[in-house]
Amino acid sequence: MVRIASIDTFRVPPRWIFVRVTTDDGLVGWGESIIPKRARAVVAAIEDMAANIIGIDASRIEDIAQRLRRGSFFRHGPVLATAAAGIEQALWDIKGQRAGMPIHEFLGGAVRNHVRAYAWIGGDSPDDVVEHARKRMKEGFTAVKMNATPALGHVGERETIDAAAARMGALRDAFGNKLDIALDLHGRVHRAALKPLLAELEQFHPMWIEEATTPENEETLKMLARAVRSIPVATGERLNSRWEFKRVLDTGAIDIIQPDVSITGLFELEKIARMAEVYDVAVAPHCPNGPISLAASLQVAFCCPNVVIQEQSLGLHYHAGFAGLPKADLHDYLKDPQPLMTVDGVFPMNNAPGLGIVLDTEGIAAKQQDWRLPDADWTHPDGTYAEW
Repeated sequence: MVRIASIDTFRVPPRWIFVRVTTDDGLVGWGESIIPKRARAVVAAIEDMAANIIGIDASRIEDIAQRLRRGSFFRHGPVLATAAAGIEQALWDIKGQRAGMPIHEFLGGAVRNHVRAYAWIGGDSPDDVVEHARKRMKEGFTAVKMNATPALGHVGERETIDAAAARMGALRDAFGNKLDIALDLHGRVHRAALKPLLAELEQFHPMWIEEATTPENEETLKMLARAVRSIPVATGERLNSRWEFKRVLDTGAIDIIQPDVSITGLFELEKIARMAEVYDVAVAPHCPNGPISLAASLQVAFCCPNVVIQEQSLGLHYHAGFAGLPKADLHDYLKDPQPLMTVDGVFPMNNAPGLGIVLDTEGIAAKQQDWRLPDADWTHPDGTYAEW
């Protein structure tokens, strides 16, 4: 039996939380937790969980994950979920390395040779989207995503809605249907503003509309499904488990789910994707995160046929000194970036053991810092809180 010897966290720029698990025979696995605006709470949760599993058999991943998520009696919530997910990813990394196999081989094996990817354009307050999209196309991408709007009021300012339509129109004028364009509403668009906004955007045939409502307003999804005729509806980046996704899937209003492996954990992501297949719902995993999160997500994408595209964060605006933090990008903490590099807009099959990446441990240790990412200070003109 090989036991968990230690669990350590590393907070590195631009806003990432890496988790390292070491076994008593010296094997090391890596995971990634998120929720950077509550980073200290996440690190504390990981430390608390670690105290309960040091010395446990490292191969018992499902048992450990169940205990981390449910064993405290009070359960659920994103902080606990991401803490458990970071540890669980690292245990899968260890299992794969020990067996000399990629993780997807444990989950049924590969069903595809590559995974399509998309890239971000436009930033939080989208601007210069045509030039940014042109750059992404030169990088080989055939799909992009952008925020649909900046902050939007409860009823929806006509000027903001018209500007959103103008951006989409400019992209279609420039690239026609050669570029797929997903729109992230980021929970910013309140119910009364959805109808006029989507009425303007539907003519431009977005690849999907994402997070059109906050997680606590699931009933709005049914209204949304009735309001749009031809735009697929996507959601799920803030959901934690199969049970939360089942409630959303049971509405019948969702076409694409977007679980995040650093919230759900790797095996739970695979289970969610299999469950969505029963509903004939596609999966586009959420991942504007770091390299470990992406590598974990891709392991599931390689083995689940209804994963249709993978988000990735190379060149994302959050990496360029967000909130005053030092700049860093997706490949900066890898000894070899090749496994997480796209070729003509896709991630080729990766059969390396474990997560399939090798971390630059010295670089991670050198760059770790006690950074704090403040809450986004978004307000409406009258001073009320605006959804970020």
